[in-house]
Amino acid sequence: MTALRSFLLYGTLAVSLTSTNRAAVTLAPPFRDGAVLQQGKTLPIWGKANAGEKITVTFKDQTKETSADDNGRWEVKLAPLSASSEPAELTVVGSDTIKVGNILVGEVWICSGQSNMAWVVKHSKDPETEIAAANYPLIRHFKAPLSASATPLDTSGGTWETCSPETVGDFSAVGYYFGRELFKKLDVPIGLLNISYGGSPIESWINTATLQENLAFPAIMERQKEDVTRYPARLKLYEERLAAWEAKKAAANGQKISGRAPVPPSGPGVVDRFTLSSLYNSMLHPFIPYAVRGVIWFQGEANFLRSAEYQTLFPAMITAWRKEFGQGDLPFYYVQLANQARKTDATGVQFAFQREAQGTALKLPNTGVAITADIGEADNSHFKNKQEVGRRLALIALARDYDQQVDFQGPIVKDIAKKGDSFQITFEQAGGLQLKGDEGFEIAGADKIFHPALAKIDGSSLIVRSERVPEPAAIRYAWHNNPNITLYNEAGLPASPFRSDDWPVPSSKDATPDPAE
Repeated sequence: MTALRSFLLYGTLAVSLTSTNRAAVTLAPPFRDGAVLQQGKTLPIWGKANAGEKITVTFKDQTKETSADDNGRWEVKLAPLSASSEPAELTVVGSDTIKVGNILVGEVWICSGQSNMAWVVKHSKDPETEIAAANYPLIRHFKAPLSASATPLDTSGGTWETCSPETVGDFSAVGYYFGRELFKKLDVPIGLLNISYGGSPIESWINTATLQENLAFPAIMERQKEDVTRYPARLKLYEERLAAWEAKKAAANGQKISGRAPVPPSGPGVVDRFTLSSLYNSMLHPFIPYAVRGVIWFQGEANFLRSAEYQTLFPAMITAWRKEFGQGDLPFYYVQLANQARKTDATGVQFAFQREAQGTALKLPNTGVAITADIGEADNSHFKNKQEVGRRLALIALARDYDQQVDFQGPIVKDIAKKGDSFQITFEQAGGLQLKGDEGFEIAGADKIFHPALAKIDGSSLIVRSERVPEPAAIRYAWHNNPNITLYNEAGLPASPFRSDDWPVPSSKDATPDPAE
């Protein structure tokens, strides 16, 4: 690697070259001007140099020494630091000297997933008001550039941006509103590592070894083979759609047109966001093992037709990430899919089964879910109310990780019992159970045909029945792509959709994903 290429890839601030025959000492991608380091944890600092080269790292009152290994990688570990809003300088000395400035110490969170995590402040709710008020110089945001790779990378572009009205418009909206809530409560610097890519399936975020060990792997590989077979036809269809879209755009004479440009299909030899492990390799791997407090995750739309696979892939990904970062059971809080009509889904319920599949992650320690099926938009997959998404995620973190006394969860089903012609549902976290309407509940008999049902509150439980089903066999609540959410607790937090049956997912042959998400 040339010194110039090393500089461009790692973005170091001050490098003085002593020899054109020697590789410049470099720091890993997160260590750039304006970074936030995690308080209260051992801090790995790493980079590249010549094999065997001695490296000295100094930050605040700590100095650590090491030597690069045979592959040129070096790493030191700083002792845990207290939060500090006073900018400090990190210095690395080897054959060259690197100085990285304006570093703070506080709370660092990874913000990952697909387009609803990538969605920026300027395209979300009340952008003008929010941008004008974004004077938070202790909140920092790092956006990993969109990229894909067939093999794990150590390098990445990107810079830390200080939150201001001039910069916040391009921040992850969910990440920013999550970080803002934390900052207001904790009053410490907040670092947001935005590692997200629109339209990305979960398979792209999981390392190869973990995928190969997963129960879903044979089905994934079979689908890959089918994609190769169908590629010529898909390419022809894409070219036809692109030509039509370009003609429509030309006819508009510069005016805005409805719809988006068609997305080219993946094909043989192409490495893109749909390639297995590609985003883990290119966007996450360069940041391992940066010290962080935890992860917030908003993804699942790209996998909604394969909820059975998601049940094993999602917890496997969380477990693998935790193992690689080497910081124990990192808190991992995710967003359950929001309500959306999904006109391409004739079944009307595929999102409901995907929400259920997301819930398998809750079996792992230090996980939590933000329910959002009440704040989406029926006809907009990129709903604008990201403020409430960030707030609900922050409530979980504040309660779980920062010992704040806040309500952070809606009613949780404890038990569903059949009582004659009714169901009695008892809850935890009920805290003033509330019904905001008569809709959302359905009951079916042995014929598996669901009919609307009425619910009434009985203390911390619900009694639900339907006159049309005198002998009920199953109950469902909010079990649709775009459900009516009516069940809350007194904190205004919704209950998750639920069902009592284990009847299989209906065929998804009439449903298609949107690769542009």
